[in-house]
Amino acid sequence: MSKEIKIALLMAASFFMEILDGTIVITALPKMAQYFHTGSSTIALLVSVYLITVAIFIPLSGWMANRFGKKKIWIIAVIIFTFSSLSNAFAPTFSFLLLMRIVQGISGALMTPTARLIVLEKTPASKLLKMVSYLIWPALIAPAIAPVIGGFIVTYWSWQWIFLINVPIGLIIVLIGIKLIDTDNVNKTATFDFLGFIELAVSSGIILVGAELATHGKNYWFSALGLIVLGVILGFIVFKHLKKTANPLFSLDALKITSFRICLTSGSVLWICVGALPYILTIFLQTVFHWSAVKAGTYVLFIFIGNVGIKPFTNAIIRKLGYRGALLSSFGMVFITSIALSFIQTNTFPIWIMFLALISGVGRSLALTAYSGLNFSEIDPQDRNSANTLNSVVSTLAQGMGISIITAVVNLLQNFFSITTAYELGFIFLGLLMLFPAIEVLFLPKNIGHATID
Repeated sequence: MSKEIKIALLMAASFFMEILDGTIVITALPKMAQYFHTGSSTIALLVSVYLITVAIFIPLSGWMANRFGKKKIWIIAVIIFTFSSLSNAFAPTFSFLLLMRIVQGISGALMTPTARLIVLEKTPASKLLKMVSYLIWPALIAPAIAPVIGGFIVTYWSWQWIFLINVPIGLIIVLIGIKLIDTDNVNKTATFDFLGFIELAVSSGIILVGAELATHGKNYWFSALGLIVLGVILGFIVFKHLKKTANPLFSLDALKITSFRICLTSGSVLWICVGALPYILTIFLQTVFHWSAVKAGTYVLFIFIGNVGIKPFTNAIIRKLGYRGALLSSFGMVFITSIALSFIQTNTFPIWIMFLALISGVGRSLALTAYSGLNFSEIDPQDRNSANTLNSVVSTLAQGMGISIITAVVNLLQNFFSITTAYELGFIFLGLLMLFPAIEVLFLPKNIGHATID
């Protein structure tokens, strides 16, 4: 195994720890609410505050990696993430736990983009697809296995283990990283665009706060919509600032390249579905079918099996069909399975539910691998830091809004339909979302991203 692949797998391990932590805590919220004697809406702050903190501080990652060195920033971020996880497990009060989740979010915001940059910044286009295949598996596996692992932990152990499992992972990858990763050059003269950071942080934070507020019921929808609109308006102000300023927080030049731009637009819609489907399926099986968390998580686990099962073949499929053909095929799988899940009943053959989850996982895996390979296919190495930061900001917002959007949609539908019908229409909604990326990708050149395939 080459040193490059070892580093890619190490970075993937840090991805896995961060993504798993961000999703597994959802299953433990009821137990944690009992432990701290708080309501469900209060305990849910542990999820929303973490996501908002990550979104706010991600723009710092590119500048800090450039100013202090990618290796140093990644190691410090992993150490802080690990020890904040330990502090979460032994938090004496809810306020302290919430503070540690903010610290954890800051470290996660620095860790994940820097890890991607360590692997991809200098990788030649011909090897991008191969290296991406090592990086993408945590984003596929972690959200799918989180419900079953979380369900097992809260059923047979205690919620503290939700955070304690990060400690050995973090310590091991730090020790390996210190020896394995080469020290990189730093740019001590890199200027910091403080105004751009503040503008982007406020815009991202307001959008995610609005999305989170929308999940609390119809009494908050008007306020939520106002915040989201305000956040989008501020986003346009940020865009103009980054275009005009002499030393922006990150460059927007990558948006001129179609292959990168398409990964932000249609790719964001896919990220919304990736975050929402395992969640809505888990909640649907527990709320409507009245299954236990462990049983529901076991069925959702088949999304993970589909993710992993297709992984050895994704690169070959992309080389055979091209990026456009692979993406359209994956959209079709996600669309069909999402619609089909809306028709499952308590007497549906279990094997059919498992099969639909499996094929959905296959489609997700193929699409995310294709987008990740296409992302930097035409970006020059010297421009990848800025492109990586921009991609991280957009994908984080999309992932953070996935669960909020589907929750708000289901809550809205419950005003007109039964809870069962509301969830069924929720699955259909996720399926219909695939029409946008399908139409966008359909008009791409057949040979787009050919440099990473040839």
